[in-house]
Amino acid sequence: MDTIERIKEQISENSILLYMKGSPKLPNCGFSSQASQALMSCGAKFAYVDILLNPDIRSELPKYADWPTFPQLWIDGELVGGCDIIMEMFQQGELQTLVKESVERSEKSSAE
Repeated sequence: MDTIERIKEQISENSILLYMKGSPKLPNCGFSSQASQALMSCGAKFAYVDILLNPDIRSELPKYADWPTFPQLWIDGELVGGCDIIMEMFQQGELQTLVKESVERSEKSSAE
């Protein structure tokens, strides 16, 4: 499986996915730390990929997403954005709504 196929698979298998430097508990950059804290504050489980351990994803994802920086938040297969957008949405309450709706959709589809 090539890197782009792996990225597509990760995005499709995880309704909430954060590509970041490090992990939510041990982030390796301030932007990844802020983004993961905002997501954790929403109270839903989310998947993450440490791009520092996956240099192939680190080099290919910006081209695939047409988004040059990390972290990158993907919800329901759509790129939400990076740290600034995540923090702005969180402060306005939009991120919490988006996460909640995604969780409800996941629960509904797994119940069917």
